[in-house]
Amino acid sequence: MNRKKLFTSLTTLFSVVLLSTTAGCSSSNNTSDTTTSLNSNKVTVWCWDQSFNGKALSFAEEIYQKDHPDFELEIIDLSKTDLEQKLTTNLASGITNSLPDIILVNDTNAQKYVESYPNTFADLTNAVDYSNFVPYKVASVTVEDKVYGVPFDVGVAGLFYRTDYLEEAGFSAEDLQNITWDRFIEIGKVVYEKTGKYLCTINPNDETLISIMLQSAGSWFITGENKGNFTDNPVMDESLQVYYELASSGIVKPVTGWSEFVNSFNNGDVATVISGVWQIATIMDGTDQSGKWGVAPIPSLDVAGATNASNEGGSSWFVLDNAANKEIAIDFLSSTFGNNTELYEQFLTECGGVASYLPAFESDVFAQQVEFFGGQQIYSLFSNWLTEVPSISFGTYTQEAKDALKNELPSIINGSSISDSLENTQKLFTQQVQ
Repeated sequence: MNRKKLFTSLTTLFSVVLLSTTAGCSSSNNTSDTTTSLNSNKVTVWCWDQSFNGKALSFAEEIYQKDHPDFELEIIDLSKTDLEQKLTTNLASGITNSLPDIILVNDTNAQKYVESYPNTFADLTNAVDYSNFVPYKVASVTVEDKVYGVPFDVGVAGLFYRTDYLEEAGFSAEDLQNITWDRFIEIGKVVYEKTGKYLCTINPNDETLISIMLQSAGSWFITGENKGNFTDNPVMDESLQVYYELASSGIVKPVTGWSEFVNSFNNGDVATVISGVWQIATIMDGTDQSGKWGVAPIPSLDVAGATNASNEGGSSWFVLDNAANKEIAIDFLSSTFGNNTELYEQFLTECGGVASYLPAFESDVFAQQVEFFGGQQIYSLFSNWLTEVPSISFGTYTQEAKDALKNELPSIINGSSISDSLENTQKLFTQQVQ
């Protein structure tokens, strides 16, 4: 694999950033000179979202300090984009002396980093008992039988729906259990006719819905060998057919961007939202809608191996192999995120976060009834669906593959041949990664 070619454009783009962030730190390009702090009991972490990931780290620090009172965790808060840009720039240049001990990595990027930069991340295969984690999360941080991350939060997907809209249209909660996408669209047409409310949203510049469909049937944008998986792929073909049928049905609300998407359900314009479990907090921002929401499994595709379970989003904790406090960092992660139900109970209670540590699902916290969702035990439901999500390989070029498909989505919505669009996508992707 040609690492230099893959990241040349990024290195050029962020060269100014690199100079400004490293010039005052060191004049050496020695990758073994990774530093964090002169304090041997201090571990530095990069993450995004202080109200979610940062809080989880703070909970973990308090737990670890019970047995290690001198331990200190320095949490560096960055936006997800900035974190990934800084990490990529440092890795591509070979200058890693300003990297932290621990870094939060989005699951779709994990294999790319490990494969493109061997010997950069610590082998954590023996750090924790991975049988205690959801299999698809472990698979996302595994490369050639070595595990490089401690799995953290998940984005197990659900079909959130307005119970009042569905009831007005003549449907009950049972009518949404383990349905197909075809049935979902049929229900949406009745809802639109009876209530005037759109079924859901669609963004012609976003592939999130297609990602959910693909993983629900154990497929992805690329193969395990990092080849484009657009042609001769029944799951991809069916996913785009459903996408087109939704877009052309007249019962979905077109949106562009996050704000329009959120406003669509907080303002009561749509009857359903298909998204990850992390969407719960945003849905609950519509405080006037308390008691009017429910959640069901996502629809399934009409293909072999299809399930009503999928995932959108999620991340894991990685340790830099040359980190100054590598051993302490590994022990901190293994003792907390790798083996502590109390941490995950607190994460759910205070942040609404669901992680991938299976023993935590036995906690009474997961069985709580949520008034906003009509008293449903929504976290128990999500934890059950979590174990049904198919494992896939994100590989090295997921983002490149997604970007290639995005070029064709507007054409597909406008009625272009799906097979021709997939041929075009396959060619573009191949050109990009050659």
